[in-house]
Amino acid sequence: MMAALIFIFSFAALMQFFVSYCRSLIAASARRALSADVQDVIGIKRSASGDDFARVMQFLYLCPDRREDRNGIKAIGAYFRLLGAVGTTMGRLIPSLRAWTESERSQCAYFAAVALDRRIAHNRDMFAEQMSA
Repeated sequence: MMAALIFIFSFAALMQFFVSYCRSLIAASARRALSADVQDVIGIKRSASGDDFARVMQFLYLCPDRREDRNGIKAIGAYFRLLGAVGTTMGRLIPSLRAWTESERSQCAYFAAVALDRRIAHNRDMFAEQMSA
């Protein structure tokens, strides 16, 4: 009984830190504007919807990855799935929770678009560096 109680409290603390970490990643990416090229390719201007996340992630996986982005992208992907589960299970009971999860999911899609923009810029820089050498 005591072990189960410790597990529950530990899991709750872990989830609190996980959500805080993901929201800090999202807040950092929200300040960055997307380049015109990325906006044209993925069709997102300033706001995205949660439905855009899967499509943007497909573009993201097509680009060569950056070591700096791996953990953040995995965390946001897990956070997106967690929000989807919470929104569908608890959203029926609490409509405001469903609206909040949709807002967070759209911010996750924008985070993925910003990560795609960073990858494309990084790859352009590497290509220009190789061409000049």
